[in-house]
Amino acid sequence: MSEPAPFSLEGGCDCRQVRYRMTSRPLFVHCCHCRWCQRETGASFALNALIESDRIELLAGEVLQVHTPSESGLGQQIARCPHCHVALWSHYAGAGPVLKFVRVGTLDDPDALPPDIHIFTASKQPWVVLPEGTPAVPEFYDRTAYWPPESLRRREAFLPQIQAWQAAQRLP
Repeated sequence: MSEPAPFSLEGGCDCRQVRYRMTSRPLFVHCCHCRWCQRETGASFALNALIESDRIELLAGEVLQVHTPSESGLGQQIARCPHCHVALWSHYAGAGPVLKFVRVGTLDDPDALPPDIHIFTASKQPWVVLPEGTPAVPEFYDRTAYWPPESLRRREAFLPQIQAWQAAQRLP
């Protein structure tokens, strides 16, 4: 079996105080059209690349973790630049610090990570036209039906970390 091609993308905030590097391809890229994401971003959707936290290298600066509410009631931690306050990634309650949901728009080359799926399209803005050929679902989805096999294998590897974190937090 051949080794996967090297992968590296860098990104950061507007003021360039915080810089980071993705050291591997993300597990999956969500374009979320839920009303919570619309409110948090002030836009029509959020574009997030899901990736293991240990596959993000902080190159410069430190982030400010801001707890915000979420529809689940468990909230999320949004990592923001402490100077310009741009949101760089989130840690959602279900996976905690094990996964980062990187804001694709903060990458130097955001074109490199188009969405793999559009989610919560039942609440998308009516004037947003979804592209043909990209899966779209009214709410969430069964990851085994959409994630590539390599991402599912990676998930199996970090799932015990998520379960341990959830147990420590006493999350369902």
